[in-house]
Amino acid sequence: MKIYLTFIILTLCAVGSAQNINEALRYSGENLQGTARFQAMGGAFGALGGDMSSLNINPAGSAVFSNSLFTISGSTYNINNEASYFGTSIDTKTNNLDLNQIGGAFVFKNTNSNSDWQKFSLAFNYDVVNNFDNEYYVSGNSSQGIDNYFSNYAQGTPFGNILLQDGEFLEEAYLDIGANQGFREQQAFLGYYGGILDPASEEDNNTDYISNASYNTVNQDFLRRTSGYNSKFTLNTGSQFKENIYMGASLNFHNIVYTKYDQFTERGYDATSEIQNTTFDNYLSTEGSGFSFSLGAIAKLNEYVRLGGSYQSPTWYRLNDDFSQRINSDLADSEINFIDFNIVNVFETYTVKTPSKLTGSLALVFAKNGLLSFDYGFQDFSKTELRPANDPSFQNVNNQISSELGSVSTFRLGGEYRIEQFSLRGGYRYEQSPYANGNTIGDLNAVSAGIGYNFGGSRLDFALGRSQQDINERLFDSGITTPASINRINTNATLSYTINF
Repeated sequence: MKIYLTFIILTLCAVGSAQNINEALRYSGENLQGTARFQAMGGAFGALGGDMSSLNINPAGSAVFSNSLFTISGSTYNINNEASYFGTSIDTKTNNLDLNQIGGAFVFKNTNSNSDWQKFSLAFNYDVVNNFDNEYYVSGNSSQGIDNYFSNYAQGTPFGNILLQDGEFLEEAYLDIGANQGFREQQAFLGYYGGILDPASEEDNNTDYISNASYNTVNQDFLRRTSGYNSKFTLNTGSQFKENIYMGASLNFHNIVYTKYDQFTERGYDATSEIQNTTFDNYLSTEGSGFSFSLGAIAKLNEYVRLGGSYQSPTWYRLNDDFSQRINSDLADSEINFIDFNIVNVFETYTVKTPSKLTGSLALVFAKNGLLSFDYGFQDFSKTELRPANDPSFQNVNNQISSELGSVSTFRLGGEYRIEQFSLRGGYRYEQSPYANGNTIGDLNAVSAGIGYNFGGSRLDFALGRSQQDINERLFDSGITTPASINRINTNATLSYTINF
């Protein structure tokens, strides 16, 4: 009787499975979160300040506060993915609720009438930068089966390198090959013992493999479910110089929790095919932390016009990945089920450096009646880097990032109109595709609206936002090249409560 064990072995060379261009984009981008007022106005707060989430755009925003305050926000997230794969369209919806923002600011006014420094502020704020809870499902008839995935990795791999050793369990060999040879050889091992491929000859030096699947087209079902978040805790200080200059600086501490579960089923082979059914599932778990800083200033040119400028440094993330797989087919080894999600590949800690960001802002303030605000942001995603950069595998990924990603311009426009204690708000946000081709991920367009009521000592705000983006997402990094076309619509509703002190 076999004793079942859970093995965890350090995998040194498995770069193809987890650390890739998707890692860079996942943690480089920031979705519009924050307080209800911030979201309702499209996040256009770079020249305004006066809101806890404005610190994400310009850290000088805390110096604009006239008094100390505390804000807490909760959001509901609704994501609708309309995925099309070889002519078949399927809608998948997800909903969740989260406490997405909490923070406060302390304002200290200078009582020295001879000083040019009018006041100082200290602030702290927690924001969910990105919510990763999402799910989509695709189904269609493809001319590229999963055998192409395994064949791409297996071709060129000596057959002797992926054979079980005497007395070795299947799951032991799987982890040992991943740790000592690499991801390519590990996937070739799965393809062979999963029954998908056979060597052209059984010589140890054979490097040619043939598929056991026969088809013209094959039916594929694919589910991808992700969860987690990217959060940011900010420590901020700001000051007002004379009557018209505000300055600020922030230290930002990031936290990453991310999981991705892929479930793949393939059937519909030819009647003469040795294989009639294949399943192949993957599970990735990522945790880590990061650090960044930001600097900014706001200038009141006159009673109506304000200008703002800010610099957001790169974020340096230190991440750890765990990766698991399972496979089965009609021809799989009898003990293939011992390779499951309890058999974990543990990667070495690595770093993702995201690009820095510059933001320029303009606001028009019409006394107490309302305002208009505009932000322009620039970020060069081709500068994203996975480290250590001298690792050959990371070099390949970084070369791909440099060639496929480009600079991104972001436009945010917001307005507010006040009617006594009520405030009516609206906003628009446009974010350019990070891909140079503009197709892999399309441009993002978002609209928002909201309302607020000022009780005097406190304020209640509500916002509703909707964003839309087209995404072409490949099911696997290799072999199956036709992507699923996804139209993704995010609808967020946020409620915030602010207490003034």
